[in-house]
Amino acid sequence: MHDAAPDPEPTTTGRVPAPVLVSIHDVMPATLPQVATLLDLLDRAGAGPVDLLVVPGLDWPASDLATLRDWSRAGHRLAGHGWRHRADRIRGPWHRLHSLLISRDVAEHLALDGDGIADLIARCHAWFAAHDLPAPRLYVPPAWALGAIPRDRLATLPFARYEVFTGLIDAATGRWRPVPMVGFEADTVARVWPVRLWNALNRGHARAWRTPLRIAIHPHDLSYRLGDDLRRTIATLPVRPAPA
Repeated sequence: MHDAAPDPEPTTTGRVPAPVLVSIHDVMPATLPQVATLLDLLDRAGAGPVDLLVVPGLDWPASDLATLRDWSRAGHRLAGHGWRHRADRIRGPWHRLHSLLISRDVAEHLALDGDGIADLIARCHAWFAAHDLPAPRLYVPPAWALGAIPRDRLATLPFARYEVFTGLIDAATGRWRPVPMVGFEADTVARVWPVRLWNALNRGHARAWRTPLRIAIHPHDLSYRLGDDLRRTIATLPVRPAPA
């Protein structure tokens, strides 16, 4: 049972200042132009800051690392997002089903055992300091699939919070908190209505449970079939407070 809270009042701009957690996934050298476009759109809408989910285990030119530093200095938060964002193999029937229905070939945690997952997470965190980037507190496994690692083992790893499909895990306590999520990654006709239905249900859950709403954005979402839905969502995000 969640404590009830009064409904927020609309602002003078017509926006409802409900808490939201905005993230951009799959931040890697190949997607930096699309990420920059999304950040510009969010900035012009007055929304932010944003969690930038960085995939470290790729070829990062010095100029792209400098871009990450610039975004961090602008107030955006860097987060860990796997290592290469690609599974080396399909490991067992659950991974195969997950791959077919949700993740395709990106859920790299599902191809590993607990030790392999712990090593990947530690390597991901160490990469940021090795490249003169702020140490991230948030880790989001690719496709939100944390895999076969006991929750109590997260306390031994360097990230403070973990985001999974259904919510957030505090590493120190292992406590899971449900946080509804909406997304827009509908790159085929078959994905449009399932994603829209999912989004409607989760918006309803956020209102009913009085919880924040996660807004999960992928680099190519503006050019996919729910691009207009994403633009409308960004236009109604709470305006961040002006600097003092």
